[in-house]
Amino acid sequence: MKYLLGLLMCANVLVDIRAGEGMWNLLLLDSLNYKDMQEKGLRLSPEEIYSINQASLKDAVVIFGGGCTGEVISPDGLLITNHHCGYSRIQSHSTVEKNHLADGFWAGSKAEELANPGLSVTFLVRIEDVTTKVLSGIPDTLSEEDRSVQLVARLSRLQKEAIAGTHYESEIKSFYFGREYYLFVYEVFHDVRLVGAPPEAIGRFGGDTDNWMWPRHTGDFSLFRIYAGKDNNPAPYSPDNVPYKPKKHLTISVSGVKEGDFTMVLGYPGRTDEYLTSDALRMISQKSLPAKIEMRTMRLNALEDEMAKGPEERLRYSGRYVGTSNAWKKWIGVTKGVERTDAVRKKELFEDSFDAWADDLLQDDAGYSVLMDEFEKIYALYEPLYVTNDLGNEFLNSVEVFSLVNHAQTDFYSMLDSSEQYKKEALQKMKQRGADFFRSGALTIDQRILPSLMAIYAGNTLPQYHPEFFDRIIPDFGGNYQAFIENVFNQSVFTDSVKYLRLLDKSPQYIRKKIITDPLVIMHRDFSRTMAFDVYRKTDSLNRELNRLYGKYLSGMMAMNPTRILYPDANFTMRLAYGRVEGYEPSDAVNFMHYTTLDGIIEKEDPQVADYLVPEKLKEVYSNRDFGAYVMGDKVPVCFIASNHTSGGNSGSPVFNAEGNLIGINFDRNWEGTVSDYAYDPSICRNISLDIRYVLFVIDKVADADWILDELTLKKK
Repeated sequence: MKYLLGLLMCANVLVDIRAGEGMWNLLLLDSLNYKDMQEKGLRLSPEEIYSINQASLKDAVVIFGGGCTGEVISPDGLLITNHHCGYSRIQSHSTVEKNHLADGFWAGSKAEELANPGLSVTFLVRIEDVTTKVLSGIPDTLSEEDRSVQLVARLSRLQKEAIAGTHYESEIKSFYFGREYYLFVYEVFHDVRLVGAPPEAIGRFGGDTDNWMWPRHTGDFSLFRIYAGKDNNPAPYSPDNVPYKPKKHLTISVSGVKEGDFTMVLGYPGRTDEYLTSDALRMISQKSLPAKIEMRTMRLNALEDEMAKGPEERLRYSGRYVGTSNAWKKWIGVTKGVERTDAVRKKELFEDSFDAWADDLLQDDAGYSVLMDEFEKIYALYEPLYVTNDLGNEFLNSVEVFSLVNHAQTDFYSMLDSSEQYKKEALQKMKQRGADFFRSGALTIDQRILPSLMAIYAGNTLPQYHPEFFDRIIPDFGGNYQAFIENVFNQSVFTDSVKYLRLLDKSPQYIRKKIITDPLVIMHRDFSRTMAFDVYRKTDSLNRELNRLYGKYLSGMMAMNPTRILYPDANFTMRLAYGRVEGYEPSDAVNFMHYTTLDGIIEKEDPQVADYLVPEKLKEVYSNRDFGAYVMGDKVPVCFIASNHTSGGNSGSPVFNAEGNLIGINFDRNWEGTVSDYAYDPSICRNISLDIRYVLFVIDKVADADWILDELTLKKK
């Protein structure tokens, strides 16, 4: 009976995948997905999506920066991505006098486009299945540690061989927990300039109030341009560089979408964990995420209080707030989604059926019958380490003064045996980094949140994973974290700009003594040592063992139901997702439509709520009904939802129609559907996209940037 239940569940999973689940490898589309995509409406050939012999859609899609997706929309290298992906760049060009975040920015010509040092975009050149090259000759009898050493050496060699004699970059990624390996060759451009961005009241309309929610009315886009050398190859920034001529730029459809339409997303989803066991999902959703949510809540409260003090403070802290709140709200959605969909219990049921199937095997050479017991034993050891790892990283990354402390130690020790010129340059770098830090206002936030972060960390981890400085808190400060931090901040040179700069004018011997004994340095050093020696090493060892078990688990799933198609977890490589435009019902008597319009922006306007401010120009255009050709009936469309399976990293991804024309820019998921990183539910998981017609409307009617529109290739009805 349990085995029958398992087969039925597998069949249901297969149906769910057909309904929109999956992040598919482009190299395998023809063999795995193409027929199904055709049946759902796709009118492209596989070669028009991915090819190394002709221009294809993949040639217009890029990694934007280090964690978003973007796409090329003109023959002159014009690129569109999300406003939130370009947010830090827009902020870097903003001042109180010229606040491009608040007012928007639109270059009047290519000559007015703004350079962004450190920003890059990355094109995928090709994918190659290198599984045999990676795995052949490595015995299965090796320990996981020895096997890992051989794999690392072989991967490094293959990556270098793949790009020898070229300017390309490469990486090899593992799929299906080491069952398969694929090589990705990339071309990276480093001269990327800001072309245009709407005011924050459009680009972030709804702000954190609406983040991860549906319905949405956010004009989440920004425009950049890729520049290259005269030979059209990547080149460092130079005024002499010219707009890049892409192999492919996207055609934009102004026909819009309707319910049931086929949609397809190309992009770089960061990470999913669809095949976790119930033990793992319970650990994440009930232990780790709640504590991290609590940590970020403390930081957000502190940032809100500082931002409320005035426009200068709001500009100073807004980037931090956006960066902190995004994952925070998602994590809340995930924990609620796991509970709402009963995801842990569903995994337990499947594991029961897996056990029953394995017990019925006539021959079990792979050891499937004891696999779930092995998982249970490993997770009993792994859970306290995982939680400590997660919370320790959150702690260290939340306190910005630790970054200054870490850099100061690295810079100082690197110059001890160096030339006088190097020492001079290193000291100057330390001074500049300190000046930037003290000017940022981060110290105010750090001092306020540190006591709470320490208390949360201590309350959710075992005592053996508490750094040494915790031993002083009870005997010296009566267990008062606030008093401890006040004492640390009073004594440290890293909390006073005058003390810090004076220190750097002293002799190297004096600087060394002060750095070694500084209480913030001691805190950071103790915490880092605890994580490195007590947590990371043990976690790495258990991760290798878990990776082996999960590889076996997937093999068992395939053997248990040979007709089931398993897609690989996301790992920030280019993937394709497809589905259809459709609304959903999040709860009883609530039925969400698949689109929103400009009417909703006007209805939401609230001058007392920063997230719901509406620019005067947008209200003027709305009042005059000056909508141009960008209408759906008599309304301006803003956003739409579909059942494409997306994740973090898909921000900025192009959304295509059946003909491969651009219809939208992916920017979010619905809150109920954030659980899709762990368990996809086709009834509620939706990706949220900006309708491309709203982009055109804003550029034309609000920004009056007609010269940008002239670059685009538009396909009308």
